[in-house]
Amino acid sequence: MERLYRDPVHNIIALSLAQSDDALLVRLINSPEFQRLRYIKQLGLAMYTFQGAEHSRFTHSLGVMHVMTRVLDHLGKRYSISDEARVVARVAAMLHDLGHGPFSHVIEKILKQNHERWTTEIIADPATEVHRRLAEFDAALPGKVVAAIEHRFRPAFIGDLVSSQLDVDRFDYLLRDSLMTGAKYGNYDLEWIIHALEIDEANERIFVGANGLFAVEEYLQARFYMFRQVYFHRSLRSAEAVLNSILRRAVELMKQGQLKFVVADSVMERVLQGEKLTTAEYLRFDDHDVMFHIKQWAREPDPILNDLARRFIERRLFRAVDLEMPEAERASFINDARRKIAAAGFDPAYYLIEDRAADIPYYSYYRPEGKARLLIERSEGGELVDIAEVSSVVRVMRGYELHRLCFPIEASTAIE
Repeated sequence: MERLYRDPVHNIIALSLAQSDDALLVRLINSPEFQRLRYIKQLGLAMYTFQGAEHSRFTHSLGVMHVMTRVLDHLGKRYSISDEARVVARVAAMLHDLGHGPFSHVIEKILKQNHERWTTEIIADPATEVHRRLAEFDAALPGKVVAAIEHRFRPAFIGDLVSSQLDVDRFDYLLRDSLMTGAKYGNYDLEWIIHALEIDEANERIFVGANGLFAVEEYLQARFYMFRQVYFHRSLRSAEAVLNSILRRAVELMKQGQLKFVVADSVMERVLQGEKLTTAEYLRFDDHDVMFHIKQWAREPDPILNDLARRFIERRLFRAVDLEMPEAERASFINDARRKIAAAGFDPAYYLIEDRAADIPYYSYYRPEGKARLLIERSEGGELVDIAEVSSVVRVMRGYELHRLCFPIEASTAIE
């Protein structure tokens, strides 16, 4: 009595129907809310750059649960972890991305949706099957899972394993995204890290044994390079810029009553009108809704929306150019580019997009108020310290910011 899920990263993910917590996970996997994640791409528009990046939030979420199980199995050999904490940790890991909208993070920035808020609302809503399945197992379980996601559950290390600078979410997505994009930057030694994890029971926190230093350095470097080379890739961000312009134009036309195509009484119509969605409505919103409308807008009479939609479908993306100049000169350069775009016949409101992105590889060193610090033994059996205190590699991993302009390739000569 076993359910097997074949996974490209972890190979076999096995759940036994004879075990109550595994059986609960199977019921959650089969719920409509979790199945919806099949229709949300893990990396948004990365497939425009990395053609293999077609994987979904569904596969990632299963992987995160599997890694959490492995971490708990390892820690459980040396420390006391209650059955309740184990169930909460595995469920929270698997459901942590339940609230993602179309194209994952892309749609959040454009339509001001927050996937973390939606995740907790879906779990807490008695009308969802996910909530009912959790409550059947334990009436208090939905609240406990939400508490773990929001870092209110005790022991506190459960929340840190779900979300921190050394969490099972990152453990999975770095390896998965590296494999599916074909970019090798995200590879690191997961096995060694898992076996180096320890629990500081007095303070309810996770730390890394002294023998895990090099593996964790490699993990932090993997994250650094995945952001620089994959998540912030020019073409990927350019595709996001085009989608941004499409949706902003559709919203504007909707306000003016000039949008010719939108499915009446659909979630997309409400989204474009800026209305607050109910949980049930939000759960009907995925990548396919957005793509269906964009395909229809490629025949829209409005020339801007029509052109942008065609560019998106046909992958005629904007060009992205880094603004490699002193900060003081950028404003005048951008204003000049705006005038040139307009002179070339393009509305700069939709055809000149400023793209800014930033990342800090290790928050606690450069921003102490950030996520939970990554603690490591200074020596075997020694004091626990921030990894930056013992790792020169971490200390030189500076944060960075990208500042780009995205515009039609036809206007390249005018701007450059």
